[in-house]
Amino acid sequence: MSNQAGAEPSASARDIRQILNALPHRYPLLLVDRVKSMEIGESIHAVKAVSFNEQFFQGHFPGRPIMPGVLQIEALAQAAAILAIESLELAGSNKLVYFMAIEEAKFRAPVEPGVLLDLEVGFVQKRARVCKFWGKASIEGKVTCEVQFTAMIADPPES
Repeated sequence: MSNQAGAEPSASARDIRQILNALPHRYPLLLVDRVKSMEIGESIHAVKAVSFNEQFFQGHFPGRPIMPGVLQIEALAQAAAILAIESLELAGSNKLVYFMAIEEAKFRAPVEPGVLLDLEVGFVQKRARVCKFWGKASIEGKVTCEVQFTAMIADPPES
């Protein structure tokens, strides 16, 4: 799935502007920086650039900065939300994607500053309002987190 130097970017790739249009998340909780590829209705490969400047590194842990596992899962969920919005043709609808369940979460290796965290997510089950996903985070092919989760597609709260 890597893009070799000089190769054309995938037509299914998304830059940060397109991600901001798809997700309601903003700094400091936006955890997807780029979509490398997406197969509509199937899977997505996104990336989070993990920087030492992330707010959570100030307290997790001083002297040994490690990205919290729950934030790895959140990054996978945000990638899943982009996949669901595109696959279910919800772009521009203001629909939100909410966690319903997190299952079988396993943390395999720490995520430290200065890495590109690959986020791979795919559908296990897809319905109009509820979807189940598998997710895997990794660094240079080494798995850091694996999880299955369920999400609900919902209308935004009324203002």
